[in-house]
Amino acid sequence: MGQTEEFEVKGEEIVGKVKEFIREGNVRRLTIKDSNGRILLDVPLTLGIVGALFAPFAAAIGMIAALVTEGTVTVTRADEADVESEDAGAE
Repeated sequence: MGQTEEFEVKGEEIVGKVKEFIREGNVRRLTIKDSNGRILLDVPLTLGIVGALFAPFAAAIGMIAALVTEGTVTVTRADEADVESEDAGAE
């Protein structure tokens, strides 16, 4: 399935943190929760987000960041075997 990590962030840090995860390229799912644990955004990133597809996604995250003073960003990372099988399939 993959490794799950949680990061406590301030509202203004959410967009930067999400961009960082997307650049890493091995994130399979992204969840943003408010300080009460309520899920505000839960999206799979299996296809990756590039170019024009990132703009609406970034806008949604920006709106969430404006509403949340503190929250949690949870990422589920791909296993090494998943990444290797995708790389082999791309060839």
